[in-house]
Amino acid sequence: MKKHQNVPEQADENSRNASAPEQDTAEEKLDIKQSVFQTNKELRRQRELEYQQQQQKIQHELELREKRKREAYEKKIREEKIELMRLKQGLIEESETIQEEHEEPVKLTFWSKIVNFFYHNKWWFGIGAISACIVGFLVYSLVTKPRPDIVVLVIADNEELGEMSELQSYVESFSDDFNGNGKTLASIYYIPYSDNQYKNYAQGADDKLTSQLQSADSVIVIGGTKLDQIMAPDPESYFVDLKSVYPDNPHVKGYKFLLKNTPFADRIKLDPQFITDDLYIAVRVPTKLLYTSKKDMEKTFEKDWDVFDKIVKDLSE
Repeated sequence: MKKHQNVPEQADENSRNASAPEQDTAEEKLDIKQSVFQTNKELRRQRELEYQQQQQKIQHELELREKRKREAYEKKIREEKIELMRLKQGLIEESETIQEEHEEPVKLTFWSKIVNFFYHNKWWFGIGAISACIVGFLVYSLVTKPRPDIVVLVIADNEELGEMSELQSYVESFSDDFNGNGKTLASIYYIPYSDNQYKNYAQGADDKLTSQLQSADSVIVIGGTKLDQIMAPDPESYFVDLKSVYPDNPHVKGYKFLLKNTPFADRIKLDPQFITDDLYIAVRVPTKLLYTSKKDMEKTFEKDWDVFDKIVKDLSE
């Protein structure tokens, strides 16, 4: 009975012995994986440590090199100061430490000299170029600016007459090529002068009026009651007495040639309602003005009077 009982116990022990190597093998595999990971980590840490040590060594060498340079420079400065003091005190006549340095002159080629000259004077050349452009533009504008053969002033608050009519073409039909440029050109200078002072200021009417009435560019004027007020107190002294020139003309009243009840509106393609009862055309008397001489105004009067006479005759038919 005892013998049979030992057999199972021995079998259990044999089975445990048989499974033991498999457990050892699994634990051994696990230890191998952990050891490889640990080894890589230690190698990486060792490389980082070596890199840091190498960087510290390089930085230390650089600091030593800079320190040696600084000490050598300071030593040179001290020696030069000592030599300079000895020179000033007359202890030595010439120093071997302090030597004056002379830069050798740079030899430039012909083209290099030209480039160098332009480089050092580029601002002046730029200013000169801009000035030349401005002067050229002004000269070009002056040369190409249209020069009218005759100028007629329209001094009234009548935009339809001064800006929207064919008054320019009508005046040109009686004018000649006075300036000899091969074409006939009339200029209608409209000055919108009204009773509203703010409107006159905004449109620059006061400045335009002063400029034109003090120049000899024009003698023929179209205006109305407002023009009489401007020329007050004696407008007759500023205009030619047309009654003595055209005594039998029914449209003439003193210095005025009244435009109402004449073909004037039809001639300039304008609605007759814009030709008011007080609207007239007159001629200024030559006199010495602020911006011109009497002689210059007489020249304008001589050439413009013929045009005025043709207009009067045309409108009196």
